[in-house]
This record gives sequence, structure tokens and C-alpha cells, in this order.
Amino acid sequence: MEESKTHNTGAASSFHGIVGQLARNWQSWSKDRVTYQQQNPFSNGNQVTLRTEKGDPTYGKPPEGSKTEQRGKDAHVHIGKEMEELCLIIRNTGKREQDGQVRITFKQLFDRYVTISNKLVGVLLRARKYGLVDFEGEMLWQGKDDNVVITLFKDKDYPDIS
Repeated sequence: MEESKTHNTGAASSFHGIVGQLARNWQSWSKDRVTYQQQNPFSNGNQVTLRTEKGDPTYGKPPEGSKTEQRGKDAHVHIGKEMEELCLIIRNTGKREQDGQVRITFKQLFDRYVTISNKLVGVLLRARKYGLVDFEGEMLWQGKDDNVVITLFKDKDYPDIS
């Protein structure tokens, strides 16, 4: 009978230790959540306690290690792969001119690329930003800009887009 009392006491203290740890974990999470909500400009609170200035290196960036930061990194890698694929399609589908550059019309590219992705114009704009391609105009519209020539600048080397 003595053994069962000792056994029950050990189990009870173990149980209280687990409950105590759960309570501490909850309090820690709760405190972190309150701090996060105070800094969140979209929460219902009137006062934002943390504001970064435009000169601050963390301005306009998600907190380090956050899921938002990871999603941004993943998206950056994904669009980099799409730009590389776009350049490959232009190189394989376009016509190499006497100056060595590959050119293709927007209609030819659109007809080929639309079966792969519905984001052609967005990827073209991003590729132009990185100096991979060039074309006239700010935006390309199907039908209206079918004859606009797109030039592939970087035939082999891709800039650091990761």
C-alpha cells in the first residue's frame, strides 16, 4: 500500500510539472501575441508602439525569421525561376539576329508562353527590371501590342536574382 502512495505522489507532481510548463508556455505565447498586436498597424488598438523610420535598414521588411519573410524569399526564388524559363523560351522560340541578340514578337511569345503560365506580362516586366530583356512601352497588351519586339539581352548568364 505504501508503494501506491509513493507512485501516486510521483505521478501527481509529474502532472503538475506538465501543467505548469503548459501554463508558462501559454503565458509566453500570450505576452508575445500582445506585443505583436501592439506593433501591428492593422490591429484594433489605437496606438502603434513601434514605428520604423525610412532610413532604418528594417524599414519595409518583415521581422527576421517570420513566416512572412520566408514567404517573400520563396516567392523571390520562384519568380527567378520563371524569368530563367522565360529567357529559355525566348532563346528557343525567337530568331537570332545578325547582332547576335535573340528577338521575338509579343504575339509569338504570348502564343507559346500562355500554355505554360498566365503571368507573361508580369514576368516580362520583372525580367526587364533585371536587364534580361527589353521592349518598347510600359506595358504590353494582347492584341494591341502583338507586333512589339522583345529583345533578349542576357543569353547565357543570369544576374543574381535570388
